[in-house]
Amino acid sequence: MNLTSYILNDIKPLNSRSNINDLKLSFNQLTFSHLPVTNEDGVFLGSFSETDVHCFDSDKPLNDYKYALEDFFVRDDTTWLDVLEAFAKNSTNVMPVLNHKNDYLGYYELKDVIGLFNETPFFYEPGSILVIEKGFNDYSFSEISQIVESNNGKILGAFVSKMNSDVIELTLKIGNTGLNNIIQTFRRYSYSIISGHEEDSYIESLKERSEYLNKYLNM
Repeated sequence: MNLTSYILNDIKPLNSRSNINDLKLSFNQLTFSHLPVTNEDGVFLGSFSETDVHCFDSDKPLNDYKYALEDFFVRDDTTWLDVLEAFAKNSTNVMPVLNHKNDYLGYYELKDVIGLFNETPFFYEPGSILVIEKGFNDYSFSEISQIVESNNGKILGAFVSKMNSDVIELTLKIGNTGLNNIIQTFRRYSYSIISGHEEDSYIESLKERSEYLNKYLNM
């Protein structure tokens, strides 16, 4: 997925010779968490955080606070998932974009990149969501695919939604079939079912049996 059409240039980066008051005014007018800064030659230096800027002396030049610049950025050919990761790692809603000559090209806004999810089959294709869990060293994507496809399902999307040293949680979007048979097969392969957004006949059956047993014991 090519992101270059999402590069914005409506907000020009401040020059390092500007003063802090200019930076504060820009933050007051925008909803950005960070603003990029370039030197006199237009070379990208980094970004100032709105949180930090509030502590700076308004009359001083940006150059006096170079130590506070954050140097995160992405390239114009960085994949959209890596761009999302960069947003998350740096807790920002603005991501500077550079080419491989380190020229500043513009920036991405977080809301635009997140909006690209709506263009993926994970969101627009009809299907069911299934969240499964298994031991970190025991799960296999090839096994997961085999389980789904052996029940005439199609995986429309999958991602690791939680992970630690012991277990891994995966969220699947499955099309073409109901979930019940797939859920039962995952259980036979020792996967825990965290959530299945469709009727789970196994749980319903357990509830019915439990109710029948309670009635029998109370006779």
